[in-house]
Amino acid sequence: MNRLQERYNEEIRPSLVEKFEYSSVMQAPRIEKIVVNMGVGDAVDNSKVLDDAVEELTQLTGQKPVITRAKKSIANFKLREGMAIGCKVTLRGERMYDFLDKLVSIALPRVRDFQGVSPKAFDGRGNFTLGVKEQLIFPEIDYDKVNRVRGMDIVIVTTAQTDQEARELLSQFGMPFRKK
Repeated sequence: MNRLQERYNEEIRPSLVEKFEYSSVMQAPRIEKIVVNMGVGDAVDNSKVLDDAVEELTQLTGQKPVITRAKKSIANFKLREGMAIGCKVTLRGERMYDFLDKLVSIALPRVRDFQGVSPKAFDGRGNFTLGVKEQLIFPEIDYDKVNRVRGMDIVIVTTAQTDQEARELLSQFGMPFRKK
């Protein structure tokens, strides 16, 4: 069992039950999945760029990404429906906790001029979205092998009913929220 998973079961869940006065421990919110998405707009001109993005995302998450395709054609971007324009990974279970641990304890503190993540990035239903400007903050990525700095979107899906519950859950996991 992962260290964050143990911490959730032994410390975080009981404190959430106490704070929000749930009648059952099953009501306590938990993290359901983490979706990591990397949009590769220049894959329209050069398909090898997408292979590099897939390779990097595989290194980060330990899981092979799914290639995402364009839903509709946009002439201004030279984009046709069905063209490969990105990749995404859905993490659950142990890999999800491993990735969250790595994100919170290693990657985010390595961001230049980091003041914390925005506490406003919740969607109203307890899900949290985080944009990362460069993949180099993760320790697995070798700086010399990177040909292009790419960002990614990280969506943390929780079972929380409100943003307040989700914020409390994530801050107990160690998510560094910016002080208002």
